[in-house]
Amino acid sequence: MLTRNCLLLFLWGLVNEGSVSSLRPPSPPLGRSRTGREHARSSAGPMRNGAAGFQRVKRGWVWNQFFVLEEYMGSDPQYVGKLHTDLDRGDSAVKYTLSGEGAGSIFTIDQTTGDIHALRSLDREEKPYYTLRAQAVDIDTNRPLEPESEFVIKVQDINDNEPKFLEGPYMASVPEMSPVGTYVTQVTATDADDPTYGNSARVVYSILHGQPYFSVDPKTGVIKTALPNMDREVKEQYQVLIQAKDMGGQLGGLAGTTTVNISLSDVNDNPPRFSKSFFHLRVPESSAVGSAVGRIKAHDLDIGKNAEVEYTIVPGDGGAMFDITTNEHNQEGILILKRPLDYETKKAYTFKVDASNAHLDPRFQSFGAFKDTATVKINVLDVDEPPVFNKPSYVMDVYEDTPAGTIIGAVTAQDLDASSSPVRYSIDWKSDLDSYFDIDPVEGTISTNELLDRESIAQHNISIVATKLNSPVLTSRVAVTVHVLDINEFPPELASPYETFVCENAKVGQVCSAVNLLPASSCVDMFMCLVFYVCFLTT
Repeated sequence: MLTRNCLLLFLWGLVNEGSVSSLRPPSPPLGRSRTGREHARSSAGPMRNGAAGFQRVKRGWVWNQFFVLEEYMGSDPQYVGKLHTDLDRGDSAVKYTLSGEGAGSIFTIDQTTGDIHALRSLDREEKPYYTLRAQAVDIDTNRPLEPESEFVIKVQDINDNEPKFLEGPYMASVPEMSPVGTYVTQVTATDADDPTYGNSARVVYSILHGQPYFSVDPKTGVIKTALPNMDREVKEQYQVLIQAKDMGGQLGGLAGTTTVNISLSDVNDNPPRFSKSFFHLRVPESSAVGSAVGRIKAHDLDIGKNAEVEYTIVPGDGGAMFDITTNEHNQEGILILKRPLDYETKKAYTFKVDASNAHLDPRFQSFGAFKDTATVKINVLDVDEPPVFNKPSYVMDVYEDTPAGTIIGAVTAQDLDASSSPVRYSIDWKSDLDSYFDIDPVEGTISTNELLDRESIAQHNISIVATKLNSPVLTSRVAVTVHVLDINEFPPELASPYETFVCENAKVGQVCSAVNLLPASSCVDMFMCLVFYVCFLTT
């Protein structure tokens, strides 16, 4: 049943196709397409040079799109297509005209046949299509036989443009140790060919140089990492060559290339490391408190803030004597003296120093502790120092009547250096201009050089110099104060002569006058002032 119905339908289609074909005008020649319409022509045909004109019940023509191949290199003009009207009976009574864009300069028409040719090579990227108008006129009367019609000549694309990277070369960066597939950057190539026709503008991306480190998406041009654990400390810069090929990457397609310079940015994947585990330093005992006495350094393969190192002294022997800071410019550890050194008290210090990163990345803490430890030994160097007095200053007392040459005291200075040089003493002559005292250069005993007078000078201030015998330029000084003590060596005296008067009627015991006696000394067993009362008795 189904087969019979299909056969009947097929026969019906053939009959209808034949009837339609009998009404359809002839197909247009190759090179143009034209949509015809059915027309009824009046029984009285066209009359030339007569009174009768065209009478048309229904007639029209529509010129559709013609095509011309771009970049045509032939020696003859390129055939575009043919214009034709059903009123043209082939007796050369119809003339075809062309107007619009490029008419006469780019495109020409054979007035008799209606054949259109392009006079020169065309570039679709310069102008993709041209709009023209066609007219069929009576060759004798020049009267239009049909209404003017507009049509388009489209320049058909060929693959004559390679893809171009307008923004290259590219610069990109991706963190080191990134996982496979991490986005790096995207490149874009443009193709001037027609994207709506064929594959001339369909671009495919590929890597010519840069594998196996990176990959590129063939459609989007997105570049990603293709190798895990790329280490900046091993290789920092990569140059990737990307190709964009049209025709979908097929053989014969045109290609363009660009360079992508990719750098690995640093992450903190390396701890600081000391170049050696033991540092031996020598520091003079005369070093000032607060001064830098040595430098150590831990090297970090990272850069920037990832290479910043913090140093700390492990509590122990050197913690009280030294401190350590970081030089921000070269990341050295600078050892600072906190307390004075004394070779004779302690000759060496040994302690440990930790070097660690200030900015840690939690992704790499599983690699282990991001620090390193080194041992530092500091030997204190003996410095030839001046003698040291056993007192910061001396005070001595002497009576003013002490004979010259009497020893009134002694000073003592020692050389604390290992050499233990003998010490020699002297009096700074600037402090004892009148040479009242003398000192034994070996023993350091001070004696009077002449009689002292308390009433003239009650206190002497002298400076004693101690000099090392084996190094005379090393000296120390100490101040010695000598108090001169008083003795009772003068009787009392009247301050001035007195003359006293008394009245004749004065009573017994009446004070008439007071006499002041000036003591000659201030001895403690003497009175300060004697007052005598003189009384005159009247008879």
